[in-house]
Amino acid sequence: MKNDLHPKYYPNCKVTCVCGNTFLTGSTEPEIKVELCSACHPFYTGKQKLVDTARRVEKFEAKLKAKDTVKEKKGKKIKRAARAEIRAKKEVTVKTKDIKKIAQVQLKKK
Repeated sequence: MKNDLHPKYYPNCKVTCVCGNTFLTGSTEPEIKVELCSACHPFYTGKQKLVDTARRVEKFEAKLKAKDTVKEKKGKKIKRAARAEIRAKKEVTVKTKDIKKIAQVQLKKK
């Protein structure tokens, strides 16, 4: 094994933010200076400003509303059965060579 392979660990590393907040943590550096911390970052403070230029939020909400208002969709079998009933109710006219109407016959279910 090689000696002195790992850097020195500082268990009480002082982290200083530009806003003035300081705290201790463990690191391989004795002192760290940062620009943003949890005390001044907009996400953690709640002062975050969301800009929705593409109207993505409104589009998503519209999709959800449309999904809730959609009527129940019928399956293939139900649609086919409804069409078959309509066809069965239609009247059929039988014609001769003289193009005279002989009779009107209704289809019956078998």
